[in-house]
Amino acid sequence: MATLPTLAVVGATGAVGTVMCDLLSSRKNVWGEIRLIASARSAGQTRMCRGEELTVRALTAEAFDGVDVVMFDVPDEISAQWAPVAVSRGAVAVDNSAAFRSDRDVPLVVPEINPEQVRNRPKGIIANANCTTLTMIVAVAPLHREYGLRELVLSSYQAVSGTGQVGVDTLHDQLSKIAGDRVLGSRPGNVRQAVGDDLGPFPAPMALNVVPWAGSLRDGGWSSEELKLRNESRKILGLPDLKVSATCVRVPVVTGHSVAVHAVFGTEVDAEGAREALRNAPGVILVDDPAAGEFPMPIDAVGTDPSWVGRIRRSVDDPRALDLFVTGDNLRKGAALNTAQIAELLAAEFLAAAR
Repeated sequence: MATLPTLAVVGATGAVGTVMCDLLSSRKNVWGEIRLIASARSAGQTRMCRGEELTVRALTAEAFDGVDVVMFDVPDEISAQWAPVAVSRGAVAVDNSAAFRSDRDVPLVVPEINPEQVRNRPKGIIANANCTTLTMIVAVAPLHREYGLRELVLSSYQAVSGTGQVGVDTLHDQLSKIAGDRVLGSRPGNVRQAVGDDLGPFPAPMALNVVPWAGSLRDGGWSSEELKLRNESRKILGLPDLKVSATCVRVPVVTGHSVAVHAVFGTEVDAEGAREALRNAPGVILVDDPAAGEFPMPIDAVGTDPSWVGRIRRSVDDPRALDLFVTGDNLRKGAALNTAQIAELLAAEFLAAAR
């Protein structure tokens, strides 16, 4: 019997890394040894993973010796430095940051859409898409296969957990400060005054507010999050000329990114045909009964793996266009789950080669 491959998780004590350990404990076991790796200040801590209490190792080059697959759940600069080191020690790196997504020699993989790309890894690195892109693209891809996608106009509603635990803590702290004051939000500036100067990672208060900004400033007034939706959708779908326009908005939701999608196709579309395509699509759950008050919402999608899709209707102005709403857990499919699925494809490849 072939030996099961060894897996390492870098960033194991962070928000996504914690979800990753939960996933490894609940999904089919395809791994032999699992190593948890984090910064030196986290080394020595213990975490439960796959029913075992594992001790966290410090991030060093030697920590990758004997490892087959490394999943990186760390900031861009850490991945950029350490993913090539992992590869040099003999591992394949699956990176959840933005460090390698635009690299032509690094595939951007969503297993429900382009699993064959895992073998196209000349640098030994495979990239995971942005969490908002992943929520949306799993639902858009089946419609592209059915009708031929030409254009996307997107508005995102992104949860505060997309900025990490500090974003979640900031929202809860602000909600605690304003609880019970029913005057707030009725006059200019009174929410800002109540919340105070502690805005955390956000440019404005999140409580009782939406902030039309996510990411960092880029040319032309676009944000980095908006450009990720464009560039990553093009790469994943293999449509380099796809027209994409996005507006990213941060909303006072703890977990669950949502996207309102206006999609234009090459042929005439049918709302019921779209529902049927999505009903049978992997990684998608259809929730589309407005008359019964059934819509895809982050309070239902949180803690689940699929992208939840609904509000499907054909445009009243263009028979080639559909409007729909998608939501999903940004810490699961939007980050940890997609990374784990890619790693599982690699595990199957290694096991097949060992037979």
